[in-house]
Amino acid sequence: MSDLIAQYIMDMLEEDGSDDSSATIKRNELAETIGCVPSQINYVITSRFTPEQGYIVESRRGGGGYIKITRISMDKHTALMHLMDSIGDSIDVRCATDIVKELLVRQLIDLPAAKLLTAAVADRPYQSLKPEQRDTLRAAIFKNLLLTIAQ
Repeated sequence: MSDLIAQYIMDMLEEDGSDDSSATIKRNELAETIGCVPSQINYVITSRFTPEQGYIVESRRGGGGYIKITRISMDKHTALMHLMDSIGDSIDVRCATDIVKELLVRQLIDLPAAKLLTAAVADRPYQSLKPEQRDTLRAAIFKNLLLTIAQ
């Protein structure tokens, strides 16, 4: 169901055709159209349309409320620098892998770079560390690699 909702929103964004396209939705109407509960719409928006993935989400509550999703376009350097700022001091393997996939989809990195980043953020290299240290080291290495790619 999440994939269906995400694809529906992506199709709305594609209709615009511009790099900085946006889609305005009414949560309840979209839920009714797709045949799901409104909370599923919220879940998809908060998990798949994040600033790290290149989206800005605005919402207004109330009877005339809406959710506006805007896809932002940036050059490679700006996008990677913005991403590094958003990572923070730690990152788990799932989140890091999702970011790598998104960078590849947006063509900000090529396949060899994606494979290298995926290997660097995988759990295996960090197994000898205490669990609380793994995500911290992963974030530091991930950000360093992104900085290198951005240059």
